[in-house]
Amino acid sequence: MSTPGAPAEDHEHDDTDQEHEHEHEPEHKNARQNVIAVDEDDTALESVNRLEAHTGEGIRHRAFTALVFDEDDNVLLAQRAPEKRLWGTYWDGTVASHPVEGQRQTEATRQRLEEELGIMPDQYDDLRVTDRFEYKRYFENAGVEHEVCAVLKLTLADVTLDPNEEEVAGLLWVPYKRLADNPEWYRQLRLCPWFEIAMRRDVQTDVDAQTKAGLE
Repeated sequence: MSTPGAPAEDHEHDDTDQEHEHEHEPEHKNARQNVIAVDEDDTALESVNRLEAHTGEGIRHRAFTALVFDEDDNVLLAQRAPEKRLWGTYWDGTVASHPVEGQRQTEATRQRLEEELGIMPDQYDDLRVTDRFEYKRYFENAGVEHEVCAVLKLTLADVTLDPNEEEVAGLLWVPYKRLADNPEWYRQLRLCPWFEIAMRRDVQTDVDAQTKAGLE
C-alpha cells in the first residue's frame, strides 16, 4: 500500500457563503452520522460529525473508493444521484463512502456494494485494498472532501445489478484502460475527483512496474 502524500487542493471557494447557506437549510441526514478523523498516516484520532467533516475547511477523515470490474476489464461507472450534497450527477468508479468506527475497509465496501448496487458477496471473491492516498477538493460552495482514501478493487463473475435509485442515477460499463489513456474521449462524463486520482495512480503504478521489468 502506498503512503499518502500531501493533499492536492482546489483553489477558490467562499467559506462565508457556504456557512450562510447552511444556516437556512433543514438538518441534513449526514448531521446524524459520524466519520473517523485520521492523521496523514490514516491513524484514527476520533469520531467526528460527518456533516462538519465536509463543511468549511473540512476535517481529514478515513474513506474508501471501490472499483468494480467485469471479466473483460471494463470498469463500472455509477452516476451519483442528483440529490447528493457533494458531486451530485458526477460519475464514480464505482462506489465511495466512509467506514464507521470499528469497521474494516473491506467490510464497509461490501456493505455499500450491496446497499447501492445490489452486489452480493457471492458475485466476487477477489476484493482487496490496492492503494491509499490523501486529497482535498472543494465542491462549489456546498462543501469539501479531505480524505485519506483507500482504493479497493474487485471483479464480478456475475454482473447482475440492482441499483438503489436514491443513491445511483445511472450505470455505465467503460473499458478501463481506454478511459485512463484517453480521458478526452469521455469529456461528457464528469468524473468524481477521488476516482480520477485513484485511476491515475493505478495506471501509473502499472507503467512503473512495466518500466522496471524492462530494465531488469
